[in-house]
Amino acid sequence: MAKERKIGAYICRGCGIGQALDADRLEEVAAREGRANLVRQHDFLCAPEGVETIRADLASGEVSDVVVCACSGRAMTSTFRFDGVAVARANLREGVVWSRARKGESSALADAGSSDSSERGEIPAKTGETTGEAEVSSSERETMQEMADDHIRMACTEIRFMTPPSPSLEQTLNRTILVVGGGISGMTAALESARAGYSVTIVEKSATLGGFAARLWKRIPDRSPCEAPVDPGIATLVSEVSVHERITVETSSKISRTSGSPGKFKVTIERCDPASGDDGSTGSRTETFGAIIQATGFTPFDPSHIPELGYAASGDVVTSSELEALALAAKGEALVRPSDAKPIKSVLFVQCAGQRSSKPGHLSYCSGYCCAASIKQAMYFQDADPSIETVVLYSDMRTPGSGGEDFYRSGQSRGIVFTKGETSAISAAGEGGGARVRYRDLILDEEVERDFDLVVLATGMVANAGVDSEANDTKTDEPDTNASAPAAIEIPVESILNLTYRQGPDLPHLAHGFADSHFICFPYETRRTGIYAAGPVRRPMDIAQAREDATGSAMKAIQAIENAGRGRAAHPRSGDLSFPKVRYDGCTQCKRCTVECPFGAIDEDEKRYPLFNESRCRRCGTCMGACPVRVISFENYSIDTVGQQIKSVEIPDETENKPRILVLACENDAWPALDMAARLRRSWSVFARVIPIRCLGSVNTIWVTDALNAGYDGVMLMGCKSGENYQCHFVKGSEMAQYRMTKIDDTLEQLGLEKERVITHEVAITDIERAPRLINEMERTIARIGPSPLKF
Repeated sequence: MAKERKIGAYICRGCGIGQALDADRLEEVAAREGRANLVRQHDFLCAPEGVETIRADLASGEVSDVVVCACSGRAMTSTFRFDGVAVARANLREGVVWSRARKGESSALADAGSSDSSERGEIPAKTGETTGEAEVSSSERETMQEMADDHIRMACTEIRFMTPPSPSLEQTLNRTILVVGGGISGMTAALESARAGYSVTIVEKSATLGGFAARLWKRIPDRSPCEAPVDPGIATLVSEVSVHERITVETSSKISRTSGSPGKFKVTIERCDPASGDDGSTGSRTETFGAIIQATGFTPFDPSHIPELGYAASGDVVTSSELEALALAAKGEALVRPSDAKPIKSVLFVQCAGQRSSKPGHLSYCSGYCCAASIKQAMYFQDADPSIETVVLYSDMRTPGSGGEDFYRSGQSRGIVFTKGETSAISAAGEGGGARVRYRDLILDEEVERDFDLVVLATGMVANAGVDSEANDTKTDEPDTNASAPAAIEIPVESILNLTYRQGPDLPHLAHGFADSHFICFPYETRRTGIYAAGPVRRPMDIAQAREDATGSAMKAIQAIENAGRGRAAHPRSGDLSFPKVRYDGCTQCKRCTVECPFGAIDEDEKRYPLFNESRCRRCGTCMGACPVRVISFENYSIDTVGQQIKSVEIPDETENKPRILVLACENDAWPALDMAARLRRSWSVFARVIPIRCLGSVNTIWVTDALNAGYDGVMLMGCKSGENYQCHFVKGSEMAQYRMTKIDDTLEQLGLEKERVITHEVAITDIERAPRLINEMERTIARIGPSPLKF
């Protein structure tokens, strides 16, 4: 027998709410229309006494579910969290009172509520005597009260369709981390994880640890005084890893198969014989890991296919990585010319060699570390013989990081010459050896041609990110009309993780072949939950940045393990216990949920029904928005929790001249932007009803259709930015919502409604001024086109 539900509605009068609104009327709405079993008012509900009131009612059995009618659901989240209890929030403070603040009101109207003491749950100073509240007309007060009434109705309705989420039976706690790649990023991630108490296995394809950094003579300094190159520290790092009791190292090995999910990744590790030269397997075993860190580094860019760089024309034109190998072999002795071993008297470093260019075959991006690396290598020559002419030819000199400017100044003081120019051709110098360089001096604005004993090309990074799991198939049968153009960059295509996901065998690439990452919102996250990219495989970076990056990825891997062990979601809904449930008797096997899930969390069973993987799921609700028959839901977020809120709003008669605008606001960007706007007392239309949603991707078109049929005059969707520089926390939610909304036009036409009545906006969390303005523009649009003809 189902447990009887008893709803308790608790109305806060603090933070200016009690002064601006009729709390008794709100109580009546909650009891009569919201059908709350118990309604209480409190001066400061977030204070210990207020919270204890709720806890006492829960303990006595008077209530089983709680509606908090106070501040935004983004505030006091821990204060109003009660284990095993469904909680709905009516946003009276930011959503009603603060968003209607008038010019002339003192900020003291609600400042006590937004003070540090209030956020800690302490009783703020009384505000009633200091508000200086400006006069508000009776009509304005009435519309604001109606706004608050609707928020009460929505919250009381939402709670009836919610159940407190509980963990499923899928939880697996496995405190073992797999690190793929034994370079400086991988070893750092392994050490940080092991120091935190987690067991780690490093799988490295080569026979030794160290990666690219092991081939360096010196590295760029990252600590004061940043005046000279320093030891790479790889030997020390390798030693620490090798002797650590929680770290297992598998060299000459690779991953041949990865299946499962956070807490239970099943990984097959193959032992390879590097001496055979064919990567032949000499045995394999399968282990289970809780999380995976991919730290597979980069490959230096190959400039051989760019004729103007002269790499193939002269033996005295080398890349920066080749010069590093020469320096390592020389071990501090004077470097000699590669072609004939003669002393080097002049050396030119060509910056951005094959980089920061839109030409075919070039890298379009900056690799970040090359400028400082050239300064470091120029110092090799100066340290050996100060009389050696060292010239750095650059278009833009960039030395980011701690001490970067100091390092540049140190190079100047040593006599390194920095010349702003652009190289046009490099060729062999003739019988005397060396290389001839033609470039344009951008300071003197003249063409220069001269010989150097050695030319060093500062080439960039090409990520070892594996196969792009979500790349579009661009193959065509059309003949190549540009056969003479330089070949495109070849990014390694051998799979690294060999995932069994339907979306592909590796992490998808974000841009330029680098592994998936979200630079703006959460850099270490990828679209494969529990798998994190670290180091140059994620973006170009130097050693100091790579170590910091590896530490961050280790922290995310640990978080994923602990969340998976408790059945909780990963960022950005970290801690959420809900997960998708399907009513299979209504499923049409259309595959929209499996295809549109951005995180590979849905497979198909033998009958082709969706098979949800809880620990991969981010709880964004994209599957719910995609489902045409609405059979996917979460315990605390469903078609009904939002749909019934929409229907609960009181729709005035068209003669009252009180339009209703539904705003579905993404909880990650749009909703916070509106909350912050309210804190700054930025007003938006009193006729708008804002409902926070997990992601725009979770919006099912039935919500829009129901709103229009109910008599709403307009519907606005506010989501994150999409496209190349997307800010959507769930990657593609905003993009998919916009695509779905293009199909609403037919519905509008059938209903005889104007297209302007449904609009989608991309809103950043920083759009504090813009977000309210968009809502106000919608109100003006409704005033122009008139009320909905579907009002009844």
